Amino acid sequence: MKNIKPMHIPVLTALVLVFIVSGCSTTSKLEDGEILYNGMKLNVSPAAGDKAPGEMVSDMQKAVNVRPNNPWPFISPYIRNPFPIGLWAYNHMNDSAKGLKGWIYKKLAEQPVLVSDARPEVRVKMLESILDNNGYFGSRVSYSLKSGKNPKKAKVIYDAKLPEPYLIDSIQYINDGTKLGFLIDTISKRSKYLVKGERFCVDSLEVVRTKIANTLRNLGYYYFRPEYIEYLADSLITPHAVALRVSLADNVPELARRQYRVGDVYTYVLRRSTKNPGVPDTIETDKGKLIVYRPAKLRKNVIPSCITFRKGRIFSVWNMDRTQERLSRLGMFSNIQMQAVPADTSSVDPRLDLYITCQFDRPMEATLEANVAYKSNSYLGPGLVLGVTNNNTFGGGEKLSVQFNANYEWQTGRNRGSIFNSYEFGVTGSLAFPRLLAPRFIRRTDRELNWTTISLGMDIMNRPHYFKLADFHAGINYEWHPSRNVLNQLTLFKLTYNKLMHTTEAFDSVMAANPAVALSFQSQYIPQMSYTYTLDKFLEREKINGINFTATVTEAGNVFDGIYSLCGVKGEKHLFGTPFSQFVKGQAQLVYSRRLVRGTDQWLVSRVLIGAAHAYGNSKVVPYSEQFYIGGANSIRAFTVRSLGPGSYRPPTNMQNGYFDQTGTFKLELNTEYRFPIVSILHGAVFLDAGNIWLLENDPARPGGKLCGKTFLRDLALGTGVGLRVDIGMLVLRGDLGYGLHAPYYNGTNHYFNIAFKKAFAFHLAIGYPF
Repeated sequence: MKNIKPMHIPVLTALVLVFIVSGCSTTSKLEDGEILYNGMKLNVSPAAGDKAPGEMVSDMQKAVNVRPNNPWPFISPYIRNPFPIGLWAYNHMNDSAKGLKGWIYKKLAEQPVLVSDARPEVRVKMLESILDNNGYFGSRVSYSLKSGKNPKKAKVIYDAKLPEPYLIDSIQYINDGTKLGFLIDTISKRSKYLVKGERFCVDSLEVVRTKIANTLRNLGYYYFRPEYIEYLADSLITPHAVALRVSLADNVPELARRQYRVGDVYTYVLRRSTKNPGVPDTIETDKGKLIVYRPAKLRKNVIPSCITFRKGRIFSVWNMDRTQERLSRLGMFSNIQMQAVPADTSSVDPRLDLYITCQFDRPMEATLEANVAYKSNSYLGPGLVLGVTNNNTFGGGEKLSVQFNANYEWQTGRNRGSIFNSYEFGVTGSLAFPRLLAPRFIRRTDRELNWTTISLGMDIMNRPHYFKLADFHAGINYEWHPSRNVLNQLTLFKLTYNKLMHTTEAFDSVMAANPAVALSFQSQYIPQMSYTYTLDKFLEREKINGINFTATVTEAGNVFDGIYSLCGVKGEKHLFGTPFSQFVKGQAQLVYSRRLVRGTDQWLVSRVLIGAAHAYGNSKVVPYSEQFYIGGANSIRAFTVRSLGPGSYRPPTNMQNGYFDQTGTFKLELNTEYRFPIVSILHGAVFLDAGNIWLLENDPARPGGKLCGKTFLRDLALGTGVGLRVDIGMLVLRGDLGYGLHAPYYNGTNHYFNIAFKKAFAFHLAIGYPF
């Protein structure tokens, strides 16, 4: 006992309690008639041939779920653990004790939760109300107590016996001859729920009522509210059916019955300083009056380009939302307020004037991000990203940004002494305009802001024992939305210059053994054009099935090659004395998401990714930076980055820098993942990944690397695994444990499952979902 420090005594005592507490009494302080609450069970028994709706059963579960004694703190507040430490401390100690006993009581003691605290008789009435609201009139709900060996401990068993649900038999609409009544009737008839034969459900009626109000507010009835719609239900006309009537409430004010048009629009642009508001400058525009408090740096057409209202048109709340969103995306205002005011309520053609108030934010914004990254290829090191942005450079919402990034990493593990440490640093400057500096023939929508970005940057990558590589790049990019769910990105021109500044004998020996890889590392220009199409949408309003499709096509060197050919230049062509690369590359990805249970976050998400690249003309190989690789946190998670392919090729085990070879010109990935909630922000996943990379041209130095139909299926790596995610909305922290099932390379066995158990695991930490 001499080696046990005093600070360890409470910890050791708590551990001992875990083993002995289950055998001690936790009911000694209960009064007569008091029973410990040990959780609940809900039994729902629908009528023969019927199935209880999943959302209704979920609501019933929530209504009766009461926190029991000794719940699991990090798993679920409704699931009990077998060690009632808190109850034991409450029963066998007291708050007046001092020393160790007092510490244990204060830290561990929990008051018992009794069956009476769960109030099962009240929960029964709540269940009956939920069933009535879902059309199960006349349901029988009861509860009973189930005790074990100790009669002072019990679980509450709720039993709900459901009759056949009541269905909607007939629907009577307003039909009063007014325009408002006609619109309400039209919207109601278009609803998927208000249909004869549908199950009566109060929640669904509320959804329809809200939809009617929202639609009317976008049709000029700005003051209309959902509570102005009433439903009268009669279940006595037809047996086991409901006759429904839609009507207007008696208390609908006159303002809510009137349809408004857009009157005058006033936009006030205030300075950030409230002590010195400045001098108002009124400017007449085609979108109303613009009042800018000077001095302020603001171009005349910036605010009008964000306003979607037109004087004299029907007033729409949707236009208010669009206008506010577009003004917010400029990034130059800290506060945006909008208010609609009746201009003349007595007019036959009433108008609403719109007042918009925008207050400038700080023009300069600085960000600092520090991190320590641990990569799946056993590299560890700190990183730093420093950025400075001017959010209103020329008074038109332009963003001028400069970002500096630096990373240093070293290899951990057994071979850390034989592998180089490395560092990277770079700086990138960009100027983004919230509009397209492009011909007007490009079709775009006013729903979203369109951006033109000009960038210029430089990066240095240093591998001390192998090489130092410099990368210089400049380009211009367009981004626009032709529709709500479609995003187009066009890189009109991007010029990259890769310069191999320094190499070592070790690196030169690797390149000499593999000429194809050596060519991809040579100093060269990469003049590129690329186009990316993205479609992201759900197929129905209930958001059950969603798709995300992204396709990118990239070409390099063709424009330069054409110009040189017209000038009569033959053979290898150079730009400023350095050859330029010529290739074409394409990649497509389809992600399909399926919600398995309505009203829950249970999803089955699958991805198919395919890509190919081909060099020709002025190049023999695709540049190393443009080739494909596979494995890692966002790919096949049972394998580390650059540890697969191409094909069945595997670098010799004594080649510690073999990952240079593990790139390809064809890529295929297949992923599927079941995502489910555990508790609160903690989510789980079970996944299955398959895929590989290949070479489209044979490389003798990498046998088995070429794409071949006969060996295609066996060349697909296969892995599975489980994962945990902490999803706080804006940020997702992810940990995935992958288990390799099949490796495409020979691993000492001819069996399909050819990975030894102890070598089959790979763990990845990442931010965001993998796809």
